[in-house]
Order: sequence, then C-alpha cells, then structure tokens
Amino acid sequence: MLEVTDLHAYYGKSHILQGVNMNIQEGEIVALLGRNGVGRSTTCKAIMGDVPPVGSVKFKGQEIAGKKPFEVANIGLGYVPENRDIFPGMTTRQNLILGLKPGQKDGSGRWSMENMFDLFSNLKERADVEASVLSGGEQQMLTMCRTLMGDPDFIMIDEPTEGLSPQMTQRVADLLQEIAKRKIATLLVEQKLAIAMDIADRVYVMGHGQVVFEGTPEDLRNRDDVRKEWLEV
Repeated sequence: MLEVTDLHAYYGKSHILQGVNMNIQEGEIVALLGRNGVGRSTTCKAIMGDVPPVGSVKFKGQEIAGKKPFEVANIGLGYVPENRDIFPGMTTRQNLILGLKPGQKDGSGRWSMENMFDLFSNLKERADVEASVLSGGEQQMLTMCRTLMGDPDFIMIDEPTEGLSPQMTQRVADLLQEIAKRKIATLLVEQKLAIAMDIADRVYVMGHGQVVFEGTPEDLRNRDDVRKEWLEV
C-alpha cells in the first residue's frame, strides 16, 4: 500500500532523513521506533508533504512525493501529529465534522460520528463543549477520531500515548487494533516499546536518519544488540 524508497529530507542545511526505505501493507500496524531526534516524525511529515521529500513515496502504486498535504490527504492518507492540533474554540462535534473530506457526508465511510461516540463515551458526553476543556487523553482521542472521519486507507500516528495515563494508553491501543480490523494500514511512531511490541505486526528501528532494523516484534525481542544500541537510554 505504501512504499518509501531512498527518502531524504532536510531542515535548511541539516540532512535529517538519509535514505529511508520502508513498506506497509493493507491492514498492517507497523511501528517506527527510535530515540528522539533520529527522524521518525520527519519521516511522517515527508510522506505527508509537510516537509519537502527527496526520493520516492508511492501510495497504492501512485507517486505522491512532491504533492501538497491536502492532495495527499484527499488520496487517502491520514496524519495525527504529535502536538494534536485540535481547534480549542470549537466543540468536540465540530472538530469531528472538520475531519470530513469535501463532499463527504457523515457515515458515508467506514467511520461515523456515532461510531466515535460508541468507542469513546467521554467524547459523547462532551460532544457539545469546547475542545479546550478536554483532558489530554480526550484531546488525543479526538484528534485520532477526527482523522478517521475522513475515511483514510492509511494513517500515520505520531506518539499517541505521550503523557497519557495507563488507562488512556490502553484505549489508544484498542483503537489502533480496531483500525487494523477495518483494513486500514497504520504507521505508529511510538516511544513506549511495550505498547509497540504488543500491537505491531512489524517494526522499523531508526538511527541517524536511516532504518537500522526491520522485522517482527519477536525478531526485535531476540536482538539485544539492536535494542541496546538504538532504543535503550
């Protein structure tokens, strides 16, 4: 579904991504692991077009490198950034409506607003209050649900459990597994190794702007050398 080949990206003169290669299939949860600053978030931004990519990014066989972010979104990619980016002055319900694509009606895709409220009763209880009063965990849920309202075939989620309680972390994990059941591919950028290892089908480990390991969670469990050099503090 998504194939990234020799992907490079720059911030000014800083060469952040230095030849990233990865592929993700329909319905897979793929975790992108690594220490802070190795290029995981930049990989998502380059795929989405928020950072100019150099190299090839193909989605369902179509080259999308160089397209604008709204064009990439309309093709079927969703992106949940680390900073959540809710609209605080709008209600929970209004935030969800903003996730719909032009011409799309609520319920016309794999997800509807009622689906979101069924999955997360907290959002239903706060449907008509301003999003600014939601807790951090509720805002994370809202951001993920808003992206799903656009019915993407592939979604990138950057650090969804950052700062969340164990209970909310588990709810994020449950949603990720529900996403996979609906044949939506997921690229999960995650700092918590245990969560990623529990729910991912495959993992990539990044170091110094490159992929340094690819395999299953079980493969990574058996590689103490990779974990010590690239993941452990």
